[in-house]
Amino acid sequence: MKTESEKLSPTRVKLTVEVPFDELKPAVEAATTKIADQVQIPGFRKGKVPSKLVEQRFGRPAIMQEAVNDALPDFYQQAAAEAELKPVGRPEVEVTEVPGLDGSEEGNLLFTVEQDVRPEIELPDFASYEVEIEEPEVDADAVQVRLDELRERFGTLVGVDRPAEDGDFVSLDMIATIDDEEIESVEGVSYRIGEGNMLEGLDEALIGLSAEETTTFVSKLAGGDRAGEEAQVKVTAQSVKVRELPEADDEFAEMASEFDTIDELKEDLKVQAEKDAEGNRVALARNALLEKLLEELEIPVPEQLVEDEILSHLQNEGKEAGDPHGEEIREDTEKAIRAQFVLDEINGTRQVDVDQNDLMSYMTQLSAQYGIESNQLLQMLAQSGQLEQIFAEVQRSKALDVVLADVTVKNAKGDVLDLGLKAEEADDAEQAEDAEEKPAAKKAPAKKAAAKKAPAKKAAAADEAAADESAEDAEAEKPAAKKAPAKKAPAKKAPAKKPAAKKASAKDEAAADETAE
Repeated sequence: MKTESEKLSPTRVKLTVEVPFDELKPAVEAATTKIADQVQIPGFRKGKVPSKLVEQRFGRPAIMQEAVNDALPDFYQQAAAEAELKPVGRPEVEVTEVPGLDGSEEGNLLFTVEQDVRPEIELPDFASYEVEIEEPEVDADAVQVRLDELRERFGTLVGVDRPAEDGDFVSLDMIATIDDEEIESVEGVSYRIGEGNMLEGLDEALIGLSAEETTTFVSKLAGGDRAGEEAQVKVTAQSVKVRELPEADDEFAEMASEFDTIDELKEDLKVQAEKDAEGNRVALARNALLEKLLEELEIPVPEQLVEDEILSHLQNEGKEAGDPHGEEIREDTEKAIRAQFVLDEINGTRQVDVDQNDLMSYMTQLSAQYGIESNQLLQMLAQSGQLEQIFAEVQRSKALDVVLADVTVKNAKGDVLDLGLKAEEADDAEQAEDAEEKPAAKKAPAKKAAAKKAPAKKAAAADEAAADESAEDAEAEKPAAKKAPAKKAPAKKAPAKKPAAKKASAKDEAAADETAE
């Protein structure tokens, strides 16, 4: 097989591939057998029809068409590998010549492929890179926020005789209908106004609503078979409650933690706030580094890839192609693709390991974002084939940490900050040396910092008590929980011109489509 590569643009390549008949011949024989197995000819058992009779009955062109269709994916993959392509998106395949249509075993299969590819990115010398961040401060307000959060966990819900306000807890009934057809309903669901994890427009509808009052609003359903469709929603507030917080005194400190005084509890909260600030510095530095890379590096983006991503986004939201929202997200879509390209380039030049703790930490973040229990979300992602995509996202995030260890990070005052990453890198090097002497002691990838534990030993019991009180028979399923990450749109088949067969099958597209990330 002979392959010629032509660069059409920084992100697009054209391959011209020439395959001798001898290399296509096994596919021709397999296609003949395949057709024989599928047809019934009087006088012959199924699958026992002679090749010559199959050719006479169906014609040589039909056999060649089947052979090209089946062989084209493998030929494309081989050609892409020879050309050292890094494909993204779906290939556009055009077959220009098919040999053997006249029954001979001579000639070449000729086809061309136009394929979007990842741009070549020249990464900087990170050791000379410098970024600036605004350090998060740990002051009295930061401690007070933590103290109030702890008090809320021990708070009690008390009914109020007034219209609902932002932050109130409402026990509600809700019915969603489309064209007078009831689509979904729930009763006795407890919801805190302002959380925004149910239907869009619900918060506005509930504010000003007193107990036993009803109102209606229009919203797009976020889940179920009718997701994305507008529905008339009738909501009734059964009750309106507020959470009363306990006094922040010594008695509360003794009840909610291992400390005897409120001053001791506040000091512990301050220590935890300082630890969180350390982690926040890393996150801020990571974001600052990525923004600087995107600003300074030339990273072209394939136009078709952007269009495909926008279309997929619109479809996931129940919108049609050409919806104005597509232009609203175009800039963010391009930026996200450019970020993927640069992080994948780092992954290709550095050792970036991902362990189970990294994945579970990321899954926990997604669960909180979408309001779905972790195991349920994991099952949904596995069923939709998105676990590999999740792994890639975690690896990209860790890639920034790897190079951040080489970057100089300063605060607004010009002070150099020690993020602790260089020390970890040194530890990795030391353990790697040990591993050479003791192969069995291979070091696992560095784990992310564990989640901060609550300062209160009794917090878990308090959480359960508060949850029981606020749940208000919340076993009823919410009709409009936020959607899980949308299932990726299937890759489209590559167009092929006659006389070749149908087109490149999904097999080659799946192999070429690395852009799902």
